[in-house]
Amino acid sequence: MKKNLQIREIQKSELGKLGHLMVDVYSKLKGFPQSEQPRYYEMLANMGHFAEKKDVKVLVASIEGELAGGVVYFGDMAEYGSGGSATNEKNTSGVRFLAVDESFRNTGVGKALTLFCIDLARNQKHSQLILHTTQAMQIAWNLYEKLGFKRSKDLDFLQEQLPVFGFRLHLS
Repeated sequence: MKKNLQIREIQKSELGKLGHLMVDVYSKLKGFPQSEQPRYYEMLANMGHFAEKKDVKVLVASIEGELAGGVVYFGDMAEYGSGGSATNEKNTSGVRFLAVDESFRNTGVGKALTLFCIDLARNQKHSQLILHTTQAMQIAWNLYEKLGFKRSKDLDFLQEQLPVFGFRLHLS
């Protein structure tokens, strides 16, 4: 992990930059929908609106003042906004939209953001943390599994024609 990695809630001045980072990262994923899902990319570009929701934090990672990545943490699953059954989960936190700028890959940013979310869920005394990912995000699957997340087929759903896969981490 690089020195001076900081994770914190996003500042208003960073909203556009994070949106651009999210769109850039997701649009370069091999096998991830492109023009077929314009509303999804609009949502990525406007990440900041999530911070207005109840018990939701838009988090950024910066290294020496440079935006390295971001993620959205949901302390209230009613705000999670995915398909499937995830929004009905109780005593649960969620993670969505993890993205790391390609110039900061393999530096521990994704892991640090995920661990920060795990700590937030534990601090809320939640019993589990869930997240969703796609086939195009296989590199993230490895990270999640190393951190103890397990596939949870009961959380899977289709986003338009895109299969989305659920993962669950039981917190003790």
